Amino acid sequence: MKFKQKDTSEIRKYVRQVTGIPVEVTLDYSENIYADDDTITNISLGGLALVAEDPLDIGEFIQVRCPILNNQAQLSGKVIWCEKSLRGYEVGLEFNDPTQIEQLKIIEQIRDIEQFRTQVAEQEGRHLSSEQATREWVSQYTGNFTATE
Repeated sequence: MKFKQKDTSEIRKYVRQVTGIPVEVTLDYSENIYADDDTITNISLGGLALVAEDPLDIGEFIQVRCPILNNQAQLSGKVIWCEKSLRGYEVGLEFNDPTQIEQLKIIEQIRDIEQFRTQVAEQEGRHLSSEQATREWVSQYTGNFTATE
C-alpha cells in the first residue's frame, strides 16, 4: 500500500466545491462496489477528495458513482494521494478527462445542491445534511436537469 501526503504548496488550478454527498467507489478492474458509504468532501473540475473506509493505492483508477443523483452517472479518475484520517482514509482523485461533459454536469449538480442547501438554511431556517439536500433537490429539479442529458 503506497501513501502520499497532500502537496499543499501547489495553488489549486480549479475552485473546490465543499460537499458531503455519499458515493460508491468501484475499482476499474472490479465489477464489485469497493465501499458504499464513502463521502465526497470536495469536488472541482480537476478532481475530488473523498473519505473512504479503506485505503486506495496511488495510481489506481477508480469509478465514483453518486447513486442519489443518477444511477448511470459516474466520475472516473486516478488516485493521486491517500492519507489516514480519523474518519478512515482521505483520498484525492484526479479526473481522467476533466472535459467530459458528464463529469461537468455532475459537478454542476453538486454545486447546485450545495447552493440549495445554503438557501434552505437562510430562507427557511432548516439545516439539511448534504444527503437530505440532495434528496430534496432531486425530487424538485431532476425533471429540469439530469446528469445524462
